[in-house]
Amino acid sequence: MNAIPSPAVSRTRWYPLIRQLHLWIGAWGALAAILFGFSGLFLNHRAIWQVPQGERTPLGMQHIAVPTEARATPEGLAAWLKNSQGLSANRVRVQDAETKPDGSIDPAVWSIAGGTAHESWNAEFVPGDASLALKRTRSDPLATVLALHKSQSGNIGWILLADSFGLAMGLLGISGIVMWARGRNAKEMAVSLLGLCALVVATLFGLGLA
Repeated sequence: MNAIPSPAVSRTRWYPLIRQLHLWIGAWGALAAILFGFSGLFLNHRAIWQVPQGERTPLGMQHIAVPTEARATPEGLAAWLKNSQGLSANRVRVQDAETKPDGSIDPAVWSIAGGTAHESWNAEFVPGDASLALKRTRSDPLATVLALHKSQSGNIGWILLADSFGLAMGLLGISGIVMWARGRNAKEMAVSLLGLCALVVATLFGLGLA
């Protein structure tokens, strides 16, 4: 009759696999840490340190006539832009009409945007009008990286890459905690550096939500 392995033996068997997983994921997660870490630092201190955010250069604006059948819904307008102008939208936003304190009314606006983080476009249409305003913008390398950090105007390839980075960093953290927990009980974990870090993060997160 085979003996049932103890929990300690089971953990020992799994540890080499978790360690290898941590190392391989760490290689991919390190790229994410460099790219998102430094770009996040630029974004986080842009006001205090006046860190440069890159330049976005307007490429001009044009007015395009919109056929009647494309004016019914924002989705219909986005589909028409794709079919007639070759502009694939990745964001459709509707701003409702708003009454100002002086009694005047700001009309509703449909804003449809697309392009890439390097070259983007934005179309604004006021329901009832016969045309829309199309603006194009080009970003320099720094502004492009910061836009990708914020998931602005990224194509499907960038979205999948960013998702893989996020998953890698999450798995890196989980596997790291599992390795850190080896040989420690719950009390030892709570009073360790990991427990202190968790307390600090929870406190700052709570203050951020307050």
